Amino acid sequence: MNDNPLQGKVALVTGAGSGLGEATARAFADAGCSVVCIDINGEAAERVRRDLANQDSKSLALQCDVSNAGAVFKRVEAVDAHFGRLDIVVNCAAIDHTLSVDEMTIEQWDQPLMRRQHSGHIINVASTAATRAWANASAYHASKWGLIGFSRGLGVEGRADGIRVTTIIPGGMRTHFFDRFTEQGIPMPEQQNLQDPANVARVIVFATQVPPESALQEVIITPMMETSWP
Repeated sequence: MNDNPLQGKVALVTGAGSGLGEATARAFADAGCSVVCIDINGEAAERVRRDLANQDSKSLALQCDVSNAGAVFKRVEAVDAHFGRLDIVVNCAAIDHTLSVDEMTIEQWDQPLMRRQHSGHIINVASTAATRAWANASAYHASKWGLIGFSRGLGVEGRADGIRVTTIIPGGMRTHFFDRFTEQGIPMPEQQNLQDPANVARVIVFATQVPPESALQEVIITPMMETSWP
């Protein structure tokens, strides 16, 4: 690997307004990328963009509900018009009760840009819910197991065009993901037993730095104290 293989590349991160998405946007900026911050909360995306700009990182903030195919198409067109290329897509935005239609829609519009370049890297963020199961989460498990299968198939289809696909499979993180459950009185893991999303973000960046003749297919990263793993 050269000293900075990501310098000057353009990385698009969905869900960039908070949690793992925000940590990932910051990590790519630190690695020398221009970063497109996509979030359903436009103010949150703009806040992250301003922070990155203060660090001399070229960045763009776009509000988007990634479940809306038409909106996604328009945002990717905006990225193309602004930067003229798209090298990395990280799909962090998701919800916990449906198949990740957001990821699928984004790929449908990203691949033509990456095919034009004959290069690109798509990162899909799954969960350890794709490798184990617990009660009352069947739809969530189905979405995450399905995402792994989708990513593998997409990776096969992208090979001829130099497009790589990596699935990141994180365990519990200290993000706002658990807030909705806490409000419902459902017991949640202790904060000290969860991992910093910045650690997962570093793994995402590392995956994109693997030399182009290799592809990092899947990575599982969990907190040391995640009691339900393995």
